[in-house]
Amino acid sequence: MKKYWKIKEKGTRADIDKLVYDLNISHVLANLLVQRSISSLEESRDFFSPRLENLHDPFLMKDMDIAINRLEKAIDKGEHILIYGDYDVDGTTSVALTYSFLRRRYENIDYYIPDRYSEGYGISSKGIDYASEHKVTLIIALDCGIKAVEKIDYAKKKGIDFIICDHHTPGEKLPNAEAVLDPKRSDCRYPYKELSGCGVGFKLLQAFSIRRKIAFDELLNYIDLVAVSIASDIVLITGENRILTYYGLKKLEENPCIGLKAIKCVAGIDDRPLTVDDIVFRIGPRINAAGRMESGKQAVDLLISGNPEEASVLCDKIDAHNQNRRNIDKNITEEAIKEIKQYSKQYKYSNVLFNREWHKGVVGIVASRLIETYYKPTIVLTESNGYATGSARSVDGFDLYEAINDCSDLLESFGGHMYAAGLTLKMENLPKLRERFEEIVRERITPEQLVPQIDIDAELNFGDITPKFYRILKQFEPFGPGNMNPVFFSENAADNGQGRRVGAGGDHLKLNLIQEENPFDDIPAIAFGQGDKYKKITGGNTFDIAYTITENHFRGETTIQLNIKDIKTDN
Repeated sequence: MKKYWKIKEKGTRADIDKLVYDLNISHVLANLLVQRSISSLEESRDFFSPRLENLHDPFLMKDMDIAINRLEKAIDKGEHILIYGDYDVDGTTSVALTYSFLRRRYENIDYYIPDRYSEGYGISSKGIDYASEHKVTLIIALDCGIKAVEKIDYAKKKGIDFIICDHHTPGEKLPNAEAVLDPKRSDCRYPYKELSGCGVGFKLLQAFSIRRKIAFDELLNYIDLVAVSIASDIVLITGENRILTYYGLKKLEENPCIGLKAIKCVAGIDDRPLTVDDIVFRIGPRINAAGRMESGKQAVDLLISGNPEEASVLCDKIDAHNQNRRNIDKNITEEAIKEIKQYSKQYKYSNVLFNREWHKGVVGIVASRLIETYYKPTIVLTESNGYATGSARSVDGFDLYEAINDCSDLLESFGGHMYAAGLTLKMENLPKLRERFEEIVRERITPEQLVPQIDIDAELNFGDITPKFYRILKQFEPFGPGNMNPVFFSENAADNGQGRRVGAGGDHLKLNLIQEENPFDDIPAIAFGQGDKYKKITGGNTFDIAYTITENHFRGETTIQLNIKDIKTDN
């Protein structure tokens, strides 16, 4: 697929020169900082050395004092408390964090994860009925609940109060809960708006610790769970999230909770430094697999486990779920591609696919894979409880949530954000949805949004990639939305004659690259999914590359390599 390279504008010369002088770094690195709105020595220090003391006062969040008062009342009166969370990574880590921390101080507490298939996302009537049957009088809802207006009213009738800890955008009306903690509330003055659901739960516990004079270090024992939630939920890794991720990764690497330690082991990442990518591609999918294939409760059971043997058994089950999930989503993706080929002439701007046999737990992953291949806003649906239900994914810059909202009269329910959403509708409305969604996308999407874009930070020569350069570049971590791993481009690269196709079917390229400007120094590179370009880049042909600089860990050795995002050739 052809990709458009967009080179970012450079920062102002004065700001760059000042950082070059103050920090003794290259102009390229100084420009990367300025592009991230960092232009002073003090801002640079905060960026390179995140500090826990820069976390915000949790009582700045709207309703926090009310939430703590209600929680303390429940504990003091011996009420039965239920910790309730969604079945994905953010929800299960939220529940594990809150349950584990409070359970150390209060025994009359339990947790609940709704079933993806029988209950769906968020607060469910079944969950409230479970709470009522077990004489629960306070539910702490994490990573869900901000739009559960009717469900909270239902709970009120049963004598159950709610503290909602959510990070999604509220609707026009807030639920009638005892407290609604959500930094995205229009009336909330909390300084940082991009917390994960687990992050909001962390702030609740931080406030509880302040009120009860509990040492902050006790709460930091669970910060690895917060980092896993931030990375897996793809929220911005800026501001407070950067601090939480920075320290959470350290905890995850050096002394993780028993459950995460077990996942690291089966994922093969227990013997090296960790990055956000390790969470996104190795840890998160395994936690998610429990809820996708069986029950999210299994993930919580693992994350709260205090027994290494028990954790190992639970982790093996979850790892098996993940392998099964991978096989299923591969097969469904292949089937979906065949269906797209039937409709591609009729629907040029979007894909809306349905098959009643597809597994509900993987349709979101399939939608993401289809975006990689066809790069159109995509909805993938299956049948569940007599309805068509599934997930949608978008392309860069196109507001998927707004488009689906404009189809709301055809839907039973929906939710999400700009780039990802879930929806449910009656079977008879499927043809109308397919036509309406195609029309909306056709009217609103720009030609540029239908071509995948690579945002490039700067040009580099291979000679610029010195040990000092990479040592400083690593200090830009943790990378993620809002602070992506910088993408560079280099011209006139060539394979030194050792390049080869690797992987199943020769899908990838393993290269050693030289540059006309530096013909005697080669640098290792990997190009995933670009094996089809092998003939074009061999035989002494030169080409341009867009890439990130990463580390390759192999047999105990660590080397720098280029991770090539795209290759441009003249032939």
